[in-house]
Amino acid sequence: MSYFNIDSIKERTFDAIVIGSGISGGWAAKELTQKGLKTLVLERGRDVKHVVDYPTTLKNPWEFEHLGTVPQEIKKDYQIASNHYIFSESTLHFLVRDDEQPYIQDKPYSWIRGYQVGGRSLLWARQTQRWSDYDFEGPARDGFAVDWPIRYKDLAPWYSYVEKFAGITGNKDGLDYLPDGEFLPPHEMSCVEKHFKQVVSQNYTNRHVIIGRAAHITEPKPIHLQQGRAKCQNRVICERGCPYGGYFSSNSSTLPWAEKTGKMTLRPHSVVHSIIYDEQKGKATGVRVVDANTKEMIEFYAKIIFVNASTLNSNMILMNSTSHRFPNGLGNDNDILGRYIAFHTSRGRISAEYDGMLGSTTDGRRPNISYIPRFRNVYKQETDFLRGYAAGFTASRSPMQDFPNELGESLKSHLNQQQLGPWSIGSHMMGETIPKHESTVRLDATLKDKYGIPQLRASVPFDDNDDKMLKDFHEQLGEMYRKAGFTNIKLIDTQRLPGNENHEMGGIRMGKDAKTSMLNAWNQLHHCKNVFVTDGACMTSTATQNPSLTYMALTARAVDYAVKQLKALKL
Repeated sequence: MSYFNIDSIKERTFDAIVIGSGISGGWAAKELTQKGLKTLVLERGRDVKHVVDYPTTLKNPWEFEHLGTVPQEIKKDYQIASNHYIFSESTLHFLVRDDEQPYIQDKPYSWIRGYQVGGRSLLWARQTQRWSDYDFEGPARDGFAVDWPIRYKDLAPWYSYVEKFAGITGNKDGLDYLPDGEFLPPHEMSCVEKHFKQVVSQNYTNRHVIIGRAAHITEPKPIHLQQGRAKCQNRVICERGCPYGGYFSSNSSTLPWAEKTGKMTLRPHSVVHSIIYDEQKGKATGVRVVDANTKEMIEFYAKIIFVNASTLNSNMILMNSTSHRFPNGLGNDNDILGRYIAFHTSRGRISAEYDGMLGSTTDGRRPNISYIPRFRNVYKQETDFLRGYAAGFTASRSPMQDFPNELGESLKSHLNQQQLGPWSIGSHMMGETIPKHESTVRLDATLKDKYGIPQLRASVPFDDNDDKMLKDFHEQLGEMYRKAGFTNIKLIDTQRLPGNENHEMGGIRMGKDAKTSMLNAWNQLHHCKNVFVTDGACMTSTATQNPSLTYMALTARAVDYAVKQLKALKL
């Protein structure tokens, strides 16, 4: 019988374990397997294979039973996800029912999740901007959070590395606070976006309008063809899953690459309970998993562990990983774990119209936006709030459809001879929130989910800094809009909850000092050296840039370090 036990343990032993298969988990899997490590990838949701498991990707609008809307009878099971802009009949299969993982909102918090292989890499907005030293130096300069243990020069080569593989479209804009990258040909602005860009450049020395930088293949390179990916078709229904691989996702890119090595074992339906810590060895030895189908607890073992379960779940896993050495959670000697949670605030919107350039309109579709990089408090503190915001910018025309009394041939005639309305102008903000000690996630002492894992308690509110930032966004963008000749300007507070923009970060932050941070400069737990965290949980601050590109770069860099340490017998 002992032989069977030995064989069973051997089958469950790997060189590395990756928890999560989203953007950072996919990169961890790719890098670890490419470097020769036998790697287990654990995903709590179902398997989603590229192309074959995108059930709505080729559907026409009239082929949806409810024409894209979700019936109330179904919607009631998705109270959290239904508040998100991506919620529709075409994406329902990639979003999470409330009863899959209930949580407690001590302060209103919208936790958007995608539990399947690929995670939210199937649903993301695909915007990809590098950080600069103005972002990495922010906490030290402005006196919030703790100093980042890295600077732009530490991450720059890794940004280049992941950009070339993922495929990023953009333009070299020469901005020191938004470094250029390894870009494929850029998308084109509409004529009104170009007009706005010109007006802004004429009126401001430190404000710029650029074409967005996005994870879309506008011109396939050999590395993309080797992945089996093709040029983006500009369908603008990316959230259904792209059968062409035109945008970057774990499913189309990193996971198939890892699979080709023969070193990856992918295990879906695996809800991670906790990380196993060996008191004698002084390190982690494996992961406990609850099989989502059988509810059986299974243990897997490895020399190094990468935690990429998405920010809040990564916090939960470490908090639930208790031992005699770590009674308050793995690596949590100073009550830092689960604190300093931050996010991007996207409450601010502004809309307008433009009556100029009525002889032109847009042609085709563009899976991208124009972008206004952060311009507040970049070089010096100039406002009554800390940090700043970036903004999207779009301009397009739509047909005028006002035929309330038309039927039959008359209606058909009008539909065939529609006139275009004025240009519709719109911006949304991407505001940086400040990580605070009292912004926390915690495990409930009694309530558990259906897998026997304690439920999350979230207390991550807006604060006065966020309100002042929103006011400034409306004032400054309103002024810029007026200078451009836009009319019917509307300032909007969407009241979207914290978390609703997906960009939750922190709780297992990086830092120079083990007394005030959880991770070192290599995303390695200070007090458990063979565990690495490279998803949003590792972030010390949020900046204003979309964070996914930084997760990719941090992950590739951390894996390179971890494997070198492993080979040097230091882990």
